Formats: sequence, structure tokens, C-alpha cells
Amino acid sequence: MAEQEASGLQVLLHTLQSCSDRESILTIVQVLGDLLSVGTDRRIRYMISKGGSEALLQTLVDTARTASPDYDVLLPLFRLLAKVGLRDKKFGQKALELEALDVTLILARKNLSHSQNLLHCLWALRVFASSVTTGAMLGINGAMELLLKVITPYTQKRTRVIRAATEVLSALLKSKSNSRRAVNRGYVTSLLRLHQDWHSHDTANAYVPIRRALLLCLKHIAALRSGREAFLAAQGMETLFSTTQKCLDDKSLGPVVSVVLQILRQCYPKCPLPLVTASSAYVFPVPGSSPSEPPRVLPEEDFEDDGDEEEDKDSDSEGRKEEDDDLETDVKKLSVRPALDRPEEELMQYELMCLELSCSFEELQPKPGDSLNSEGPQYANHHHHIPTDASPKQHCANQDQSSWGQEREDTAQTSLLRLVKRGRSPVQRASKKGPGMSPHQNAQASGLGMDSSRNEIPDIQAFLKEDAWDIDMISCPTTTISFPSFTRPGETVGVIDKLLQTHPRLVAFHDPYLYMAKAKRTRSVADFKMMAFPDLWGHCPSPSPQPLLERKCGVQRIKILEDVQRFIQPSDVINKVVFSLDEPCRQDTASNCLRFSSKFESGNLRKAIQVREFEYDLLVNADVNSTQHQQWFYFQVSGTRAAIPYRFNIINCEKPNSQFNYGMQPTLYSVKEALLGRPSWTRTGYDICYYKNHYRQSAAVTGGTPRMCYYTLTFAVTFPHSEDICYLAYHYPFTYTALMTHLDILEKSVNPKQVYFRQEVLCQTLGGNSCPLVTITAMPESDSADHLEQFRQRPYQVITARVHPGESNASWVMKGTLEFLVSSDPVAQLLRENFIFKIIPMLNPDGVINGNHRCSLRGEDLNRQWLSPGAPLQPTIYHTKGLLSYLSSTGHSPVVFCDFHGHSQKKNVFLYGCSIKETLWQAESTVGTPTVLEDAGYRTLPKILDKLAPAFTMGSCSFLVEKSRASTARVVVWREMGVSRSYTMESSYCGCNQGPYQGLQFGTRELEEMGAMFCLGLLILELKSVTCSHQLLSRAATVLTAEGEALDLHLQRRGSSSSSVPSDLDDEPPCMEEIEYGTDSNSDQEGSISEMDRQIQEWAFHKDEGQEDEEGPGQGRKATP
Repeated sequence: MAEQEASGLQVLLHTLQSCSDRESILTIVQVLGDLLSVGTDRRIRYMISKGGSEALLQTLVDTARTASPDYDVLLPLFRLLAKVGLRDKKFGQKALELEALDVTLILARKNLSHSQNLLHCLWALRVFASSVTTGAMLGINGAMELLLKVITPYTQKRTRVIRAATEVLSALLKSKSNSRRAVNRGYVTSLLRLHQDWHSHDTANAYVPIRRALLLCLKHIAALRSGREAFLAAQGMETLFSTTQKCLDDKSLGPVVSVVLQILRQCYPKCPLPLVTASSAYVFPVPGSSPSEPPRVLPEEDFEDDGDEEEDKDSDSEGRKEEDDDLETDVKKLSVRPALDRPEEELMQYELMCLELSCSFEELQPKPGDSLNSEGPQYANHHHHIPTDASPKQHCANQDQSSWGQEREDTAQTSLLRLVKRGRSPVQRASKKGPGMSPHQNAQASGLGMDSSRNEIPDIQAFLKEDAWDIDMISCPTTTISFPSFTRPGETVGVIDKLLQTHPRLVAFHDPYLYMAKAKRTRSVADFKMMAFPDLWGHCPSPSPQPLLERKCGVQRIKILEDVQRFIQPSDVINKVVFSLDEPCRQDTASNCLRFSSKFESGNLRKAIQVREFEYDLLVNADVNSTQHQQWFYFQVSGTRAAIPYRFNIINCEKPNSQFNYGMQPTLYSVKEALLGRPSWTRTGYDICYYKNHYRQSAAVTGGTPRMCYYTLTFAVTFPHSEDICYLAYHYPFTYTALMTHLDILEKSVNPKQVYFRQEVLCQTLGGNSCPLVTITAMPESDSADHLEQFRQRPYQVITARVHPGESNASWVMKGTLEFLVSSDPVAQLLRENFIFKIIPMLNPDGVINGNHRCSLRGEDLNRQWLSPGAPLQPTIYHTKGLLSYLSSTGHSPVVFCDFHGHSQKKNVFLYGCSIKETLWQAESTVGTPTVLEDAGYRTLPKILDKLAPAFTMGSCSFLVEKSRASTARVVVWREMGVSRSYTMESSYCGCNQGPYQGLQFGTRELEEMGAMFCLGLLILELKSVTCSHQLLSRAATVLTAEGEALDLHLQRRGSSSSSVPSDLDDEPPCMEEIEYGTDSNSDQEGSISEMDRQIQEWAFHKDEGQEDEEGPGQGRKATP
């Protein structure tokens, strides 16, 4: 039957080409029109494959070249050509070869006064112009001059013809040769005048498609440098800026406003960032390398893109997805285990880091002074906030401040098992607040406040005035003090000590005295002398997560227009540098502006420029010894005024998109709020958006390659108090000193007779800081040979984190893991008794300390150095890999290896793993696939976590091995150590779009909970293993039964698990104002096929020429896209 249909269609097409009989041609055209008017595009594409385009074009040429062209044949033929041509990628080339271009232009010229015939000719020209090559040829043959005769100033007559003509002209101007011709002939000014005329007269917005098409013409011309120059010379920026002001709130004008914004951003002169150099403000002398000359900053004119080359986008080839191109399809590389990257004898140095494998029970007993973090007796009297078994209630002054909301002795009654996803009650959401409202603003306005335990605390304002203490001194104390020699009441340590005595300590596992002592030993490139108050004082998690910020409609458009306003009205901009790491002498301390600082651990702010009274442009520092990776920020701001909306624009971000466009907020910490008993980082800010700006990277930095674009993160903040000192950060900060303090407190909090907790130095970093290695397991029951053997035979779990310094959320997840593993939770006890945990909580201490976003002090991504790390230059990676190789060589390869990370562009928590088969299947590679044997157990842990953890989703997990990830921890540990369950766990900076936390941003409580849930997942994974002992199964069953039936499903080893998360959750909904600023944007092509079809159908209802001539706004309005 299919063959009969094919032969029938071919007969029709052949007859159409060879027939000269008018009635026969009309009949065949009618049949083809009816055939293609129903069904899907498949019929049209099938007809194209059988030579349909050529047959129609040949018939057009033959009919048009007769002495008296028959428009009864030509008009339905044109309509059919329009329908077929838009779906034939080679239609323009076919029309060129068959001389249909010239024929159609001739017919159009002959019908300038006949609207119906002209409209059909324009539809055909629109299809021909969809090919850049064909469009260029039409331009050579005078098509643009013809169209400008048709496009008149505002009128209510012939509007369908005018619309079609503007759309053809817009398509023609995608050709750079046509755009260049338009510039040379002065069309820019003409098009601007036409747009102004239609804009001013079309008060009912009846002819939006015409106005949009005129703007698209300008947009395509502006893709050339000469076009932008002509546009600026014609006062185009001022014209479009003024005409758009009143359109922003009118949703029907959305298509017009979007194109206007694209033009304004295109024509805004590109310029370098306002920095003396693109290199970091901090330089670290790397051993064995000579200092390089700072990149030269180019003058503004060197930053313009020429882009005058002709591009032919008329291609039939389908571009493969980038991610598929990156997939590793070499089966040998995927499956063959490489040789050890160092002499085997070198591995013996790691024996000292695994004393649990060789030492006797007596030697494992901790000795005074052995701790890596022992500070000596002079600080002992200040450690009265460290929780101990003797004083369990000191763990936290109130249950809400504990990571798990429990006291140690009550752990068995409030186990982590109660928090699993299946049995969790709906999350209590923080109340939504109006624009500008901060969680802090629910606090009492008076100085007298209540702490988190509802205890009355002293009047903080009066306290700060006492002895003339300076809030600046309180908020950023120095690290050069010593204890207990504080005798002067004005000295910083005296202030801090009195504050600590006056205010109850509410932060679990934190001690400010110990933090100050640790900070003295932390080494930074800039030699920081100050400590940030939030890091010193501590942070208590919010009792409930904050909702995703609802995006305000129009905020991005308003911000772009404000940027344009700076360009056209520069006299309104203050443009005063108030802070600069490069030029400290230029820092302005005037009382009428905010004061900034970032000279503390993990701080990152390079420059602050006041642009309006309450608006500041901020630039963050590049990673040390780098010109890139500007994303993380953490800075102090003082001199605030309450109830004033301040706007901050971070103008040198690098990522092309951000969760800031989808509900994420920065974090804020208020010193006054902390002293009022609410020491918390909270999500803050409103009118937030993230968009491409007009700054470009210097060609001197890129070596002549295409220059990187920069993006602006803009947000408004209303501070909770006047004369407060606040800290703003990309995400909840977690410093190296905070980690070292935390580890020391954890070690002192455990019962050494039950918990084996050992911390030691893995290695020294390039910056001279210790990289800690932590071992956690249960002490053997006794020193008998049997118990020691059982102790040494426990399998290993290896967890690492924070290889990327800006991913502070990874440290909060790690904090939850560490605290859970040393807790008295029955699950934690089972884990300690059955596993040995090797944990490296911070792989890049130097990067964290110096405020880097991604790199080490060498300016390199340490998670791309795992293939062949070097001890001198990548010591933490070299020794972590060495430790893993040692464990593997002794038969103790870890059951699971997991590297904790943060993700800036996705929501939820998810895992990346490694699978040969999934990679080959995704790449559609059949080479070697049938012979690959692979344990599918790599999917078990993520499936378990999908059931357990409220924040986790299987829907975003991936198990593909990419070429670009070949040198990451996940892939190298999988390939070289043979660890099939080697993962990267990604936690969103933002929050969740599924599960109990759907619609909520992550707080530190939720991140810490994820760390604990990961541990629970490891236990369930072992219970599902075929090697799980009957003793563990029995004990686990007792624990789980005591907590109800929440986890019964996971005890079924053969049971299957599938994600309940819809697969489309992985795709972010498009931002309501998503704007593409590139000159190669194809946004105007979207819907062109269906729109052309709709126009043709609409024409059928208005065939009468008299109706067309009198067409009014009511009819034109229907044409709005």
C-alpha cells in the first residue's frame, strides 16, 4: 500500500512538471494542498524527499514566464511553496538553481499596487530568504529596495502586505552582506523613523508584528560593527530607550520589548572591566615558576567584535549534542586498569595513616598532646563550651540549635531514621514576606531582645555604648591577640570576652576562643589579620527553610534599561571607588556611603564603586594566580541604614546562567542580630536577576581567542538595623579555620573508649597549611586477637570534600556527615562497628582560605589533576590518591568513594557515578558493548538515597563517563582503583523542586541532614549486599523495627527501586524573561513555520481586496505572535 501511495505521489509530481494544461495543473495543486493540509509535517517531508520542492518551483517558473501569467494558478502555487519551503532545508539553493528567485522578484515588482498578488509573492520571498546564501543573492538583485517601497509609514491599509514585507526584509538582513549594504545606503535611520512612526501611532497595539519585524531588521544590522556605529550615530540608543519606558508593564508588547533589549545590549559599547589587570589581586609565588607579566588591558575600541564574515547556515547536517561528543567510547580506556602512577615502595609511607591496620589496642589509645589541633594548656580554661559526656546538655543550649534537634543522651529516642523521606511530615515553611523583607525584620525593633531560647538578653545598644566599645572592633577582631592578657577594656579581646560571657553560647560544636587560636595558625597569601565576625561567633541554622524567592516580573528588563541609562545619561552616575584591593588609598570612608571589606579568611571582594546613592557595582577577585573563576563572594559592609533598599551589582560573574534566576538568594549575617541572640546566616535579597552585561575579557588574556563575556548578579537588600555591620556571601561560608575548630571539638566530644577518632596531617599545602585526614570507626571490644582481627578487617568508606573552594555547601554536608558518625545514634553506632571511615573534609584548604572559587594557589582546578598529580604542586591530590592506592594494594579498596561538591545550575542533591555500558549506550556505540561485564550495583546507593533523603533525587543522577572528566576523582578512583561505587555528590546552592523540600531553599540544617542521610544510605547499601553478615542484619533489624516500618523496603535485598521523580524535573523552567544577547540569536525564527501557516489560513478569510484595503485594528490584532 505504501508503495502505491509513493508511486501515486511521484506520478502527480511528474505530471505537474511536464503538464501545460491549466486545469490539470490547478487540479494537481489542489490535490497536493488538500493532502498537506491535514496530518503532521511528516507528509510534507515525505513529499520533499520525492522531489516535491523541485516540481513546485519548476511549475512556478514555467507559469510565470508565460506571456500572461495566470494568477489563479500562481496564488495557490505560492501558498503551497510557502508551506513546503519552510520545511526544506535546501529550498533556497533549489530555488536559486531553478531561477525561481528572479521570477518571483519580477512578479512582485509587477504587483506593487495589487495587494493580493504581492502578498503571495512576499510569502515566497520570505521562504527563499530563510537561506542566508539565497538571501544574499536576493539582496544583490534589489530585493531590499523593492521592500522599502512597500513598507510605508503608519497606515491601517494593506497591513498584511506591510507585515509580510517587513518580515522578508528582516530575513534578508541576516545576511551580513545585505546588512552591510543597508548600512551603506542609510537604511538604519530610515528603519528607526519607521519604527518611531508605527510606535507612536499604534496606540491600540494592533500592529505589534510590524513593529517587531522593524526592530528585528535593526537587530540584524547591529550584528555588524558598522551597523552598531550607524545605530549609535542615529541616536538609536536614546530613541529605543525612550520609546520602551512606557511598554514595560504591557504584556501584549512583550515581543517588542524583548527585541528592543537585545538591540540595546548589542549596541552598548563593549569595554573591559574597571580593573587595573584581569589577574587576581593576590599573587602566590609558585615553586619552580617565574612570575608572569600582568595582562595588558586593551583600549575600549579593541573590544568590538568585527563579525563581518558571511555565514551560510543553510545546512542539512544535524549537529550532535555536545555531551554526546564528550562521551568516552574507547572500551579499552573505560575498562583496562592503568598501572600505578608511582613506585610501589612509595605507598608504604601511607601505612602510618592507617595505624588501625597494624597497631595493637594499647597503641591505639589516644595520648595527651597527640592531637593535630592541640593548642596547649593556656587555652584549656576557655574550652568550657566543648560538649562532653559528662555535660551533654552543653552540646547545645537549645534543641533547635542542634544539628539533629536532640541531646546526646536522647539520641536513641530521636534517631535519624525518623527523618527519612517516606515517613517525613510536610516541612514547616518560613513565612513568605513582602518585597524587601528580611527574616531579621521579624526581630524586635528595640534593643531588648529574646534569644532563640526565648530568654531575655541585655540591651545591646546600651552594651555597645558602654566603655565606648567600637562595633567595628567587635565585628572584625584581629588574630594577633593573646589570651588571657586583656587588661584594657577597649582592647578587642576584652570586648569579645565580655560579649561571650554576657551572651549565651548557642552554637553547637563551636567555640570562639578555640576559633581565634586556630585562626592564628592559618596562613593566607594576603596575610589576613582580621577575622570575620560570623566565623568567630558561629551560626545557628534556621528552624525552617526559606521558600524560593518568587521572581518579580520585569526586574531583568528594568535592570538592563538602567544600564543603558548610565550610557546615555552619564552625568547621573556617581562612579566613585569606595573600596579597592588594588588601590587601597582610593578607599572612601565618607559617611554618605557604605564601607566594604573582604580582608579576612574566605573573603572575596576586589572593588566597590558607588554608582548611585544607594547602588554599588562590585567586582570579585579572580582565583589566585588566575584571570578567571569569578563567582564566589564574601564581604563585609558597614555604615548601613535601616529600611533603605540598597542595590548591589556584581558585574564580573562568569557562569552563563545561575540559580539566582530561579529563586535562589544570597546569604546575609548581621552582627547586631547575632548579639541579640540570633546568630544566623539567612537568605536575603529581592529583585534578583542574573544576566549578560557589556563587559568583555581582554584579548591579551585570551591570546586572541573569542573573548569571554561577563554576567551581572544584581539584588537589593534592606538591612535590619542602622549602623550595623553585615556580611553578604554567595552561599553559607565555611572556612578552613572553622573546619579545624570543628574537628578539634569533635575529637574532644567523643568517648575514646567507644569511638576511635583520629585526626592527622595528610600533607602540607602549597600555602603551608595542614590538610587534615580523619579516621572514624568503633574501638575494638577488647585487645584480644579475635577482636583486633575483626577491627582490622572492617571495610573502608572514603569521603572527600571541598576540592572547589567556592562550593561551601559541600562543607556543610560534610559537617553533617562528621557529626552524625560520632553521634550516639544507633545507625551511627552500627556504621562505626562495621566500617572504617577515612575522611578528607577539605582537599583545597589554600583555595578556601584565600577566597578562591575553583582553583588552588597555582590557579588550576585540583579536580582535573587526578591522572598524574605531583607531590610538590598538587600535594593534597597526590597524597589522597596515594592513600587510596595503598588501601587498594593491601586489599582494602573502599566500598564507596564519594567526593562532595556543590552545583550552581541545578536544584536538589544527586550523584554522578561511572558506568561503561550506560556511556556506550548513550553514545550509541556498539563496539565492544556485548562483551562488557559490569556490576550494576553502582545504581544501588543513589536509589537508596532517593528513598531516604528528602533533598535527593534520582532523576538528576548520571553515570556517564566523559572525556572531559577523565582526570576527576570520580573517574580516576573508578578506573585505577577499581571502585565501582565511585561518586561525586552534588548539592544545589539553591534548593529543591521535588519531595518534602519542594519550593524551598536549602539552609545549613538541610545540608547537614543530607550528610547524615548519606551515612544512613551506606548502612542500607551494606544490608542489601550479599556479603552482609547475619549479625549485622539482626542488629539492624532491631534498630529499624524500633523506628517503625519506614525502611522495611530497603531490607529486601532483591527488591527494585525506581525514582518517583519525573524525569523533566531536571530541566529548569525557562526564565520568564530569558534574553539572548548574542548576535546569532535565532529567537525571531521561533514559530516562523506555524506563523506562516497561520497567516496563509487567515488570508483565506479575507480574500476580498476591498476588505484588505480597509483592514482595521481589530483584524490586525489577531496577527500578534
